[in-house]
Amino acid sequence: MTGERPQLALPPEVVTGEAVALELRPASFATRALAQTVDLLVMAAFGLVVGVALAQLPGLDEAASQAVALVAVVGVIVGLPVTVETLTRGRSLGKVAAGLRVVRDDGGPVRFRHALVRGLLAVVEILATLGSIALITSLLNSRGKRLGDLLAGTFVLRERGGSALAPLPPMPPELAGWALQTDLAQLPEPLAVGVRRFLGGAGSLHPGSRHQLGAELATEVARYVAPPPPPGTAPERFLVAVLVERGRRDLERLNRLEADRAARRGRRRAAGVLSAGSSRLLGDP
Repeated sequence: MTGERPQLALPPEVVTGEAVALELRPASFATRALAQTVDLLVMAAFGLVVGVALAQLPGLDEAASQAVALVAVVGVIVGLPVTVETLTRGRSLGKVAAGLRVVRDDGGPVRFRHALVRGLLAVVEILATLGSIALITSLLNSRGKRLGDLLAGTFVLRERGGSALAPLPPMPPELAGWALQTDLAQLPEPLAVGVRRFLGGAGSLHPGSRHQLGAELATEVARYVAPPPPPGTAPERFLVAVLVERGRRDLERLNRLEADRAARRGRRRAAGVLSAGSSRLLGDP
């Protein structure tokens, strides 16, 4: 493996919120417009239900009625889409119908701050201007991003039709000890996704192309891994070891986070109702 930087032409790919690697394309404006239309119809129906419910509230003066109405409007226009997009990791009823998903620029799932930026900007570029700003911005961007996507660092993918990759091979036994002591923190996410794509489809490549691309990827990955693999390591087995170990560490980290959350929930349930660490009120179960 030399130190020269190879020129790779890898297909576009991301990892969805469920950690499934897919080969996907940015959504077209027409498909996004269809999804947005469905979402606007859902918002209108939800707003109608909220309006009918508010009309039944008794004893409110004019100022209180205006305040409640303002909160309801903001909740429907901003709160509803932001909440749905956050909880579903980038989806909504319209996006499900159109086979779309919002992801971060690095392919990861969106979080609350991404959804909030998108939701706030949507009021201006979609609702207030009837979509004209969103149309112009998306036509000028190679990924079809609207203004909210540019500021949030997200874009919309066409998820339907993507193909799941084959599972990774097991850890090469001769590299297990080396992998445990290796620093993989600097490995860029897009490069790791490219390696995953290669390993998932390596069996369908011509042997010569498979060897060449594997060597190029191994050279690139070696720039971010320390210490280097043992001399004489086959490039493809090196790549497998890196990704298997990386996945093991990610799973361990997720398990630790879940264990910490469970411990915190247990402490809150066990805490006294008047203690500083309790989230329960008097009378809660």
